Amino acid sequence: MGRDFPDRWVVFRASALGDVALTTGVLSWWHQTRQLRFTVVTRSALAPILAGHPAVDEVIAVTQDEIDGHAWWRKSRRIATDCAGMGFIDLHRSLRSLALTLRWDGPVRSYPKFGIARRLYNLLPLGPIERRLLALNVPQRYALALDSTPPPVSELRPVIHLSELEVASARQHLAHLGLTRPFVALHPFATHPDKAWPMGYWLSLIPLIERQGLDWIIIGKNPDHLEALDDPRNLTAKTALRETCALISQARALITADSGPMHLATAVGTPVVALFGPTSKVWGFFPSGPYDTVLEQALSCRPCSLHGTTRCKNGRECLTAIEPDEVATRLFQTLERAAAAPA
Repeated sequence: MGRDFPDRWVVFRASALGDVALTTGVLSWWHQTRQLRFTVVTRSALAPILAGHPAVDEVIAVTQDEIDGHAWWRKSRRIATDCAGMGFIDLHRSLRSLALTLRWDGPVRSYPKFGIARRLYNLLPLGPIERRLLALNVPQRYALALDSTPPPVSELRPVIHLSELEVASARQHLAHLGLTRPFVALHPFATHPDKAWPMGYWLSLIPLIERQGLDWIIIGKNPDHLEALDDPRNLTAKTALRETCALISQARALITADSGPMHLATAVGTPVVALFGPTSKVWGFFPSGPYDTVLEQALSCRPCSLHGTTRCKNGRECLTAIEPDEVATRLFQTLERAAAAPA
């Protein structure tokens, strides 16, 4: 390939957990269809997601200190200099990525973020805007940075490459906890509180899972550490990112809100039961696995924000109206469908 379309590209996506996870399937797609290789620039805390990815030669992990203010202007200059001769793909579309774009000596590509359409729809949910947003999920939008037409959703599912050692370590950890039955992973947290299913509902869900002969673990991180549940299976804030991925890979399913771990589960092949409240499919973040399922309420006030940050005036009805019995039923249906699938 020539300079106008090199075979090595730098990809920038700094945050958040789910956004970076969703790049992984797109990188695989470009590697398979175009034989491209990548250097990825992302935050240090998220860099482990890309470990072992066959299309990624290097991850440039930047700390919070490096990505802020004048420090980022200096860091971006070093990155542009060190990666001379490579193309640049902006999958973030931010002021930070603009600093790299302005410095880049080579081809630069970016993706259609649909920022204006998303904000317009949030204010005025008209049909034409809705159809435009629903036509492409986020990985498909990412893919349009290089592709003229969006690939199928199934070709862009996120993928995390776990080593045999990581999987073996997860199994050993589960055995140490005393888990001998098939289990479900629970992620009862969300970055923004109004996206989270009420904690009391989670505690009511656990006995329903146990009655079906299943065990459970709780994964994720939260400043409260879910202290109300004193149980060794509560692994809140006790596992690193790739350890969490390996544990999820051994679960029969993950139950979660709209969250980063939702995409981690799809990336390791574990079915997802996702509870969507203030956010919705139009934003492009629905889980995409073959057995993934979403529970949501048909309310006129949904979606009420882009990221779930708007404070709810209706008592979070979009989530409180989803009962534990309904979640348990959907979980068991998901497990049945997955079990009936051809090997």
